[in-house]
Amino acid sequence: MPEAPEATIGILALQGAFAEHQTRLQNLRLKRRIITVLVKGPEDLLLCDALIIPGGESTTIALLARLSGLLEPLKEFVRKKPVWGTCAGAILLSQSVTNAKKDGQELLGGVSVDIARNGWGSQVESFEAPLSVTDLPDPSVPFMGIFIRAPVVLGVSPEAPIQVIARLPPHLLPEPIEDDNDPRTIVALRQGLHLLTTFHPELTKDDRFHDYFARKCVFPTVPM
Repeated sequence: MPEAPEATIGILALQGAFAEHQTRLQNLRLKRRIITVLVKGPEDLLLCDALIIPGGESTTIALLARLSGLLEPLKEFVRKKPVWGTCAGAILLSQSVTNAKKDGQELLGGVSVDIARNGWGSQVESFEAPLSVTDLPDPSVPFMGIFIRAPVVLGVSPEAPIQVIARLPPHLLPEPIEDDNDPRTIVALRQGLHLLTTFHPELTKDDRFHDYFARKCVFPTVPM
């Protein structure tokens, strides 16, 4: 019986936690083989079926992308192929950003949300929280979300086909609220082939979000 075709997942490797994402992908044990590529230039992006944009500093990543000739190719890639943004990557995938630096924030778009940079404040406000995620393998086991200078989702376009994957309890928000459905409680969502998480799955030893991205977003786009 012929082997299933490989899928190549790139990790944008300009700044941030790209090495950790690569380790998590390489630890997956799936029926289809995943090849990882560290994307540092347009020629690397051409090899990829999908892309992960890691946590780091969103304005720095955008600046380095422009300097390396990647900004416009990334925008085109987002329009056609699966992309997952974590923390800073989530900011870059959003359609608008609040609390941008005074020089502005270049965005790639792709996910119809408004997001706020550093929604919980400085790094000393970083925290961890167990998340209930029904779409992951072993859903009865909480996923530990690591929030480091994490962004906050302020709003979601009502016309967009967005699936909320995980929420924080409202009392853990910077300004505690009572509404469980407030968009600020959203910490993981999917829109089509794109995945957005405001926390850092790559900093845990739990591979389930990487498993989810591969199986639900990437493999359906790589023909058998």
